[in-house]
Amino acid sequence: MIVIPIFAVILALAIDFAFGDPKNKYHPTVWIGKLVSKVVSLARSNNPISEKLGGTIVVMCVLVIVCILIMSLVFGLKYLNNLEVNGFSKILILASTIVVTGILLKTTIAIKGMEQHASKIMEALSKNDLDDARTKLSMIVKRNTKNLDRQHIISATLESISENIVDGVTGPLFYFAIFGLTGAFIHRAVNTIDSMIGYKTDLFRNIGWFGANCDKVLNYLPSRITSLVMILASIILKENWRHSLEVMRRDGPKTESPNAGYPMATMAGALGIRFEKLDHYILGDGISDITETHFKLAVSIMKLTSILFVVLFTIPVIAVLSYLGWWSFV
Repeated sequence: MIVIPIFAVILALAIDFAFGDPKNKYHPTVWIGKLVSKVVSLARSNNPISEKLGGTIVVMCVLVIVCILIMSLVFGLKYLNNLEVNGFSKILILASTIVVTGILLKTTIAIKGMEQHASKIMEALSKNDLDDARTKLSMIVKRNTKNLDRQHIISATLESISENIVDGVTGPLFYFAIFGLTGAFIHRAVNTIDSMIGYKTDLFRNIGWFGANCDKVLNYLPSRITSLVMILASIILKENWRHSLEVMRRDGPKTESPNAGYPMATMAGALGIRFEKLDHYILGDGISDITETHFKLAVSIMKLTSILFVVLFTIPVIAVLSYLGWWSFV
């Protein structure tokens, strides 16, 4: 029934905008992270090939468990909706299905949560407490933050906001549109695995290899579609969308990740600033300092992009696939 996924995705977005993330102990992403932590130690080996194989098994085990849990829930919801009931009971079942689906989908996206954490970094900077800002930044980036100056801290914060649009919003919504809740949670699980063990360090270089590559594959299309939607958001917000498009084309492929550079370059171009990760990349060609105004504009672009993505991609894809009969199976 087409109204279930459409109303569920609208509800998920509304819940996130209004309330943000629940406490950690109730968040499915935290549960996934704990599961990864428990099984990753089993993959350790002195042999690189064995570690890669072990890392692959870790990813597959986590995804199988997530799939079984979510598909079981989806099957139960479908069973209830197929019961031969009428009147108020039918409406109650339909409404309950929308609410449950919306709440679960919301746990795969993080708009307000990113805004809140980034705001804490900016607040620390406003107090000239660079150490506190570096500590808070280290919670959302993989780079070493210990010696970053003020401008590089703000740059990394805005880069994280840009990348989060894909990892924490449009990526899950992309796969929800096609594969339902299972798709959204697979994306969230892979992204969580990559953020935990996808680092190119001696500790996780081999174990995280498969998870990192899964993340690259899953985000290939969402990152590029999202960048185009971000340009549309820039037009609506009267930012420099032409420069945004130019920088996206020129600098999008510059990052080590084949995906992360696109939304980051698009944001840098729209704001007329430059993002820099020391010894890795420079995106954009702005010469002015990055300020709190740029931060607020980046958050506005993130929020508007999320809404536009739902309107222009998620709901139309659900509608088309429902018409073709696909959504009766997911």
